Amino acid sequence: MSLMDISKIFSLLQPKEEDERSERSQALNAAVSADDVVLLSDLLSQESYRKAVNARSGWGIPVTPLRTAAALGHLRCLEVLLEHGAEVDSLDVKAQTPLFTAVSGKHLDCVVALLKAGADPNGSQYNNCSPVLTAAREGDVDVLRELLRFGAEADVKPKVPEWATNATACRGPLYISAVYGHLDCFKLLLLHGANPDYNCTDEKMLARIKQPKTVLETCFHYGFCPKTLMTQARLSIRRYIKLPDKEAGIDWLDLPQMLRNYLKHNTTELL
Repeated sequence: MSLMDISKIFSLLQPKEEDERSERSQALNAAVSADDVVLLSDLLSQESYRKAVNARSGWGIPVTPLRTAAALGHLRCLEVLLEHGAEVDSLDVKAQTPLFTAVSGKHLDCVVALLKAGADPNGSQYNNCSPVLTAAREGDVDVLRELLRFGAEADVKPKVPEWATNATACRGPLYISAVYGHLDCFKLLLLHGANPDYNCTDEKMLARIKQPKTVLETCFHYGFCPKTLMTQARLSIRRYIKLPDKEAGIDWLDLPQMLRNYLKHNTTELL
């Protein structure tokens, strides 16, 4: 056996770089799962662990430490990971972002932290669902409000392929909030410009459901009326504020406090 052959065998016995990254990721995931911020900070003070901050590990479906923190609602661990370079919109095998996971778990504080760190409020373009659709379905008005505040689309649709025969392709968040009886979410979506007609105009969808008037019936039941001029003006002004956090952008406007409150929906007038 030549010296080169021995070297090759020896190299095969050495732990691969990817294995080492996985082991370090497992250690980070374990610290996050235990909500041990001290241990997590200590690990991330070492360069080798910082390099593994976006690595995936775990049984079954490997996940990043940030996704684990978002799923469990461990805010401080999540913040520490973000401070040490965790990718805020990293995708898991289902193309779900940490924000989507936090929304699904109803972890409001983690949702806000991720949005402030630059997470896309619309989630991943590769996933069929979205944070807004999830919040509307669950009736989580506080989470929905934060998503919309950071620029999420009020009229987002499920990304369902045309060949999916059982798909309800136009069931947007307004429709979903009405079906599940979440009136607060329904109002909030309307206030942020959701189109009442947008969710119920697809002929294929209408042919699949027994009661296609759900949104309209809900409007009539609760005494809603078409948008007033004040509401249309407010929505138009808010659309011109390009900052992700529209509330902060409104505070910068040289306007009387009464008008700033009006633009933030902080008035008794709802529609």
